[in-house]
Amino acid sequence: MFKLKAISCIAVAFAMMVAPIAAHASDKNYKLVLAAESGDRDSVNGKAVQSWADMIQEKSKGRMKVNVFFQGELGGQQEMFDQLVKGNIHMMLTWPQTSYDKRMVVNYIPYLVLDWDDAIKAYGQDGWVQKVMDPVYKDLGLKYFGPFPEGFGGIATKGRFATSFEEAKGIKVRSQPIFPLPQTVQAMGFEAVPIDWAEVYTSIQTGVVDGDSSNVIFWDYQYFRDQLNYFVQSSHNFASYSLLMNGETWEQMDEEDRAIVQSAATAVIDQQFKNAKAEDDKWIAEAEKAGIKYIVLTPEQKSAWVERVRKTVWPQVEEALGAETMAVVRANASTPK
Repeated sequence: MFKLKAISCIAVAFAMMVAPIAAHASDKNYKLVLAAESGDRDSVNGKAVQSWADMIQEKSKGRMKVNVFFQGELGGQQEMFDQLVKGNIHMMLTWPQTSYDKRMVVNYIPYLVLDWDDAIKAYGQDGWVQKVMDPVYKDLGLKYFGPFPEGFGGIATKGRFATSFEEAKGIKVRSQPIFPLPQTVQAMGFEAVPIDWAEVYTSIQTGVVDGDSSNVIFWDYQYFRDQLNYFVQSSHNFASYSLLMNGETWEQMDEEDRAIVQSAATAVIDQQFKNAKAEDDKWIAEAEKAGIKYIVLTPEQKSAWVERVRKTVWPQVEEALGAETMAVVRANASTPK
C-alpha cells in the first residue's frame, strides 16, 4: 500500500509539472496526462486510452503530447477521480465517483436498461442518458465526452451461486464503493462488501468475500479466473465507463484544439459501441472454456430481481436525483418483457 501511495504521489507531482499551457491559438504545445482507472495496456480500456492519445497527437501534428497511465499507476479509483477534478490528471476513462455529486448515480441505476437494444438507445450519442448526465458533469467542472460501454454486469462467485434473493443469503460479494451498487447487490439478497479494485483478488483469495459483482465477465475472467467457479448473468447494471476531461483544461483550449480532443474521443466511443457486445460475447466463451459456469437467468428469475431491486433501490436513487430527474428516468427506463 505504501508503494502504491508513493507511486501515486510521484505521478501526481509529475502531472502538476506538465499542466497544459493556456491556449489562445493552435500553435500552443501541450503535455497532457491521460489515465485509465482499470485495465492494463493490453486490455480494451488500455487500448482505448492509448488510441485516444495517439489520435490527439496525430491530429495536432505532435503539438499535443499525451502521457498515458494505466491501472494502478496513479493510485486507486477515488484518488484518481479526485486528481481529475483538481486538474492534476487532465483526461480519464473512469467510473465516475458519486462522492462529489450524488446525481452521478444516473450512471449506476440498477435495472435501468434490460437488453442490448435498450442500452444502445439510452447510452448512445443521442440517447437520453447522455442528455441527463452532461449538465451534472459541467456542474462538477468536468467535460463529458460520452459513455464507454462494456455490457451487462453479473455476479461472479466461487463455491456456490445464486439466482434468487433467497439463494443469495450468506454469499458475500465485493461491490464497487459507488452508490447505489452496494445497495443493489444487497437488495438482491447478497452481503455487499465495498472494496477498491486493487484489493479484489486478495479479498477473494483470503475469503473476505466469496466473489465479485457488477462487472462484465471480462474482468472476472481476466483477473480472478483461478478463484471463481460461476458467473450469473444477472444484468442488474449496465457497465459503462465515461470519457472525461478536467473542465478548466478544456476551457483553456481554443476551438481548434477542442475539436481535436473531441473528435478523437468520439472516435473511441463510436468504436466501442460497435465492439462492446461482440467483445462481451468473446469473453463469455473464454470464461466457459476456462471452466467458469456461465448462468443465464430465466425470465421469471430476472423479473423477480428487477421488481425487488427497483422497489428497494430506486426510491434511494430518487433522493439523490430529485423527483424531476427521476421522473425522466422512470419515463425512459426499460419495461420488463
